[in-house]
Amino acid sequence: MTETLETRRKRLRFRSWHRGTQEMDLLIGSFADAHLDAFDTQQLGRFEALLDVPEPVVYDWILGRTELPPEFDNDVLRLLLSFEYKPGTS
Repeated sequence: MTETLETRRKRLRFRSWHRGTQEMDLLIGSFADAHLDAFDTQQLGRFEALLDVPEPVVYDWILGRTELPPEFDNDVLRLLLSFEYKPGTS
């Protein structure tokens, strides 16, 4: 059975809100709420790949502690890096 686009977005949104630490849940979850519905299939794939990266690695990318590897330097991660979390907007 093929997963529908709506089901895929719901699954990714759930994963975004259940990363592990509260800080990353709030940031990635809010980002997902703000952008997932506008992502095309390829962007959803890049976002899903990002969710597969260990949380401490993504956290270091966000804080600029480590450089982005070329395979993750894409539109989705750049959008996340420019995302401004605002409490109470999700």
